[in-house]
Amino acid sequence: MPDTGPVSPVARRSFLSRLGAGVTVLGAAFIGRESAAEAQPARTSPWQPTRHAQDDWLDQLPGQHRFVFDTTEPNNLATSMLYANNFFIANASGYGLKDSDAAVVLVLRHGSTVFAYADAIWVKYGTALGDRSDFDDPLTTKRPVINVFNSTAHGAALSTRGTTLDGLAKRGVHYAVCQMATQFYAGSIARTIGGTAEDVYTELVSNLVPNAHMAPAGIVAVNRAQERGYAFVNAG
Repeated sequence: MPDTGPVSPVARRSFLSRLGAGVTVLGAAFIGRESAAEAQPARTSPWQPTRHAQDDWLDQLPGQHRFVFDTTEPNNLATSMLYANNFFIANASGYGLKDSDAAVVLVLRHGSTVFAYADAIWVKYGTALGDRSDFDDPLTTKRPVINVFNSTAHGAALSTRGTTLDGLAKRGVHYAVCQMATQFYAGSIARTIGGTAEDVYTELVSNLVPNAHMAPAGIVAVNRAQERGYAFVNAG
């Protein structure tokens, strides 16, 4: 390669200036792309749950923390009641929270639905309800004549350890009661006593435990509660 001779200082400075300018433009372009990427909003799902007025009671419960328990039979209702009570106790002892700081819902569906009914129903229809749910009073070993989950006398006989539905209601717990199951039990009782399912259904829903809400179906209440921010648990 032929020697072109020494490069003048002016030429060298011109070349370095052009090189620096190119690097600056490239860096600016890169930074610009990075800033634009950072400015892009996070991708979110376009899907949002539809809200219905009959579920608005779920948002009307006070509380910083939301919990929904799904219960389908007597044993997991008892366990859920115990855990719900523990939830209040632990929030108070561990965080200094009040009962009103927790919004807790117990869904009573399928085999646990009958325990949403007050004692007046069990006195009148306890045999029919016990037959349909195959449930006996653990103290008498006979079909119940009271709602055993509202009995303080059953504390040692149930895994609730003395926690009752009324007691939880006083702490702020609400109950979502399965309408489909209630209609089923109303029809069964009506056939047993020779009445009408409509009349028995009206009697059942007129005699619910405190803080009870009829839901079109218990499984629907489970869904709607989660869509409104309730953490889900099945005590099994």
